[in-house]
Amino acid sequence: MAREAKKDPNELTVEEKLKALYQLQTMLSEIDKIKTLRGELPLEVQDLEDEVAGLNTRIEKIKADIEELKSNIATKKIEIETAKASVEKYKTQQDNVRNNREYDVLTKEIEFQTLEIELCEKRIKEYTAAEKAKTEEIETSNHNLEEREKDLEAKKTELEEIVSETKQEEEKLREKAKVLETTIEPRLLQAFKRIRKNSRNGLGIVYVQRDACGGCFNKIPPQKQLDIRMRKKIIVCEYCGRIMIDPELAGVVPEQHLETVKK
Repeated sequence: MAREAKKDPNELTVEEKLKALYQLQTMLSEIDKIKTLRGELPLEVQDLEDEVAGLNTRIEKIKADIEELKSNIATKKIEIETAKASVEKYKTQQDNVRNNREYDVLTKEIEFQTLEIELCEKRIKEYTAAEKAKTEEIETSNHNLEEREKDLEAKKTELEEIVSETKQEEEKLREKAKVLETTIEPRLLQAFKRIRKNSRNGLGIVYVQRDACGGCFNKIPPQKQLDIRMRKKIIVCEYCGRIMIDPELAGVVPEQHLETVKK
C-alpha cells in the first residue's frame, strides 16, 4: 500500500491546525516540567563554579603576596648584613684617624648605618606580621575552597542524576515537537511561539473553561464561544492574546458536562 503523502501545512483545516498546535503545546509543557524538575540547580552549579574559580584566583594572589614578602624579608636581611659590615669597617677606620674631623665623619656614618639596621629590622617585623596574616588568610581561603568544592560536587551529582533520568524523555519530546512543527504553517507557528514566550505560564493555546479563557479566565462573549466551537477560524483572546480552542478538540471533558455526569 502506498504511503500517504504528507499534507502541506497551508492545506490543513483550521481544526487540524488547532489540534496540531494543542499537541505541540502539550509536548512543550512536558519539556517545561522537566526543566522545572531541575529547578535552580543549573544556576546553583554555575554560581558555585564561579565562586570556586574566584577562590582559586584569590589563593594564587595571596601566594604571590607571600612570596613577595619573603623576598622583601630576605632583601632586608642582606641590607642588615651589609650595614653591619660597614659599621665594623668604619669602627676600624676610627682607630686610624688623623684628626677629629675624620673621626666625626666616621661616627656619623656609623650612626647612619645603625639607623639603617634598625629600619630594616622594623621592616622585617612588618613583613613577617603581614606574611603571618596572609598565611592565615590563605588557610581560611583553602578551607572555604574545600567546602565550596564539596558543595559543587554534590550539586553536580544531583543535577547529573536528574538529567540522566529525564534526558531520554526530553530528547524524545523535543524530537516529536520538532516533527510536529513541520506540519504547522510557519506564520501560525511563529505567532504561537511569540504568544507562548510572552505568557507567564508558557501557554500559547488554551481551551475554554466555564465560558471563559483558560489562560486569563476572562469571560468570552457568546458569539465568540460559538465561533470557537465551530472551529472555522483561529480565535484569539482579546485580553491575554492566547489562542483558544474548545475543550472537546483538546480532548478535555467540558466542566459543565462533567458536573452533569457527576449528578
